[in-house]
Amino acid sequence: MRHQDGQSATPANAGTPITRRGSLLLGASALAGSTLLSRTAPAAEPVAEFSADPFRYCLNTSTIREQQLGIVAEVELAARAGYTGIEPWIREIQQYVDEGGSLRDLKQRIADAGLTVESAIGFPAWCVDDEAQRADGIETFKRDAQLVADIGGTRIAAPPVGAHGGDAPRLDLFAVAERYAALLDIGRDIGVTPMAEIWGPSKNLSRLGEAVFVAVESNHPDACLLPDIYHIYRGGSGFEGLKLLAGDAIPVFHVNDYPGSPERTALNDRDRVFVGDGAAPTDLIFRSLAENGCRAALSLELFNPTYWKRDAEEVVVEGLRKTKHAVAKALGLA
Repeated sequence: MRHQDGQSATPANAGTPITRRGSLLLGASALAGSTLLSRTAPAAEPVAEFSADPFRYCLNTSTIREQQLGIVAEVELAARAGYTGIEPWIREIQQYVDEGGSLRDLKQRIADAGLTVESAIGFPAWCVDDEAQRADGIETFKRDAQLVADIGGTRIAAPPVGAHGGDAPRLDLFAVAERYAALLDIGRDIGVTPMAEIWGPSKNLSRLGEAVFVAVESNHPDACLLPDIYHIYRGGSGFEGLKLLAGDAIPVFHVNDYPGSPERTALNDRDRVFVGDGAAPTDLIFRSLAENGCRAALSLELFNPTYWKRDAEEVVVEGLRKTKHAVAKALGLA
């Protein structure tokens, strides 16, 4: 079988054994001894007890984007507020360089602040059908990933850019899986892993199951997901599916909340609110992740214009406090 781009339906690295890190679904014998499905039905699992919070806490800089502090000040602010990691946008890193900043110095500043670069947000068109556009997207990815590596990061978002608009064609997910495998190979050479990101309003990769399909069918040991509370809901998926995912398949999870109205498809990025301030089933979400062994960085990603008008430090402190409270409540630590 061949796809529209003429490539074989078998990913380029087919035959590579899936390691524990690379398998996306909870392990066991339900699928001919493979490590794909849960050992037992979820109802038979004992209820886990938690003595400590298993997650790390990260600031996605979109949350205070319009305060226009610059990446150096954002790093200082995230550390002062108590986050353990930061998730900058590529354009911020590039702006820092364009203004004469040294990536070596920025890497040291981040380390001295006690932070980890958990991920970064870029927009390469890696999954589109158009070969020329995809080639440009790959070159963009290489540049972006190198910037991330230069400041000490090891992961980067891989959203369905270029295949997300209303006029975008429906992509063959087998072809997308091949393209994701190729992207992972490039990322491995650079030392930065692209995470398959869900975009709820997108024409492609809008649902949790679609992203899982692409990651699994990439047959790559580095395959992983970048879910988002808002995007899972906006795309029409539920949250019960999180129970099926191995914890190490999710190194970073974008956290936020959404209002109960308007209707799901009418929501936009600007409608995201602090964790616990909306209608998301946060108890289910955080407990499902923790019980599956997920130790992700929970990265606060908001685009709320109300928050952008406020003092940046107040916003990041409140965001961290409310996220930690929601996790503690979900895990019985409150």
